[in-house]
Amino acid sequence: MTQRRTTRETGVWRRLRARPSAVAAAAVLTVLVLLALGAPLLAALEGQDATTYHDALIDSARGGMPTGAYGGISADHWLGVEPGTGRDLFVRLLHGAQISLLVALGATAVQVLTGVTIGLAAGFGSRLLDTVLSRLTDVMVALPMLVLGVALTAVVPAGFPRPLLLIIVIGLLNWGGTARVVRAQTLSLKKLDHVAAARLAGWRPARVARRELLPALAAPVITYAAILVPTNIVAEASLSFLGIGVKPPTASWGQMLSTATTWFRADPLYVLLPAACLFATVLAFTVLGDAVRAALDPRERSRLRVGTRDGSRGTPAAPAGRIPKGAAA
Repeated sequence: MTQRRTTRETGVWRRLRARPSAVAAAAVLTVLVLLALGAPLLAALEGQDATTYHDALIDSARGGMPTGAYGGISADHWLGVEPGTGRDLFVRLLHGAQISLLVALGATAVQVLTGVTIGLAAGFGSRLLDTVLSRLTDVMVALPMLVLGVALTAVVPAGFPRPLLLIIVIGLLNWGGTARVVRAQTLSLKKLDHVAAARLAGWRPARVARRELLPALAAPVITYAAILVPTNIVAEASLSFLGIGVKPPTASWGQMLSTATTWFRADPLYVLLPAACLFATVLAFTVLGDAVRAALDPRERSRLRVGTRDGSRGTPAAPAGRIPKGAAA
């Protein structure tokens, strides 16, 4: 069993490496994670931080525009400074990457944990439990996440950590899709012979779920989680853009875009940099999630090339009803 699992994992990695788009997306995300983790080191290398105001670098006569060309880019400020504050833009982008990744990954973990628990209980439990949990899931899917997120983040005390609040709000309002996927898979899996044999052998439901169902649910859950991450990045940016997410002086890409709306004509670079970071991150996660889905899909693994014989390349199959030339009668 261990050898079979190792072979399957090797095949998944091989199919992922065979996709140039997946490799490129993984490279972009690796660079992004390294930049986010190395933000303190890179800030020290530049000699700046994310909260210090530089009044000398902005022109109050022009409404707070950065002095110098291209938003104040210089040897001391590699990407310029923020209009109106003079804070270093490079360091704030790095700290914004930390917030975006932390909130997106944390919210995804909450969604997956909650969705798997409820979906597994609904699919493997009694009919009454399935009905109750399924209706609860339908309600959660139908709720407007953004409106509820605005309401919940507005009533929470200001001293509560905003990244943690965003993780809880986004995660607990968006687990419905995960629960539906897990429930549907569980209903199919529990009809299989090995699951029925485990139940007839007297295994407790928790043991059956842990030993027989959860390993089989890993592939669809991982695939769905990979798709959830970019969605959660956009959700965090949307809440911060509306001014109810991360509060200053903590940096966030959504918050920076919200501030940049008043400067997009005077300082286009201040708008383009966080927007480009957000776009590249969401695109990379989306492409990688689609590649993971294809690599884990059993139909992709078993699909044979049309027009080939025995799945081998370059060997055309003989037309039906015709004896290949040179074959013995």
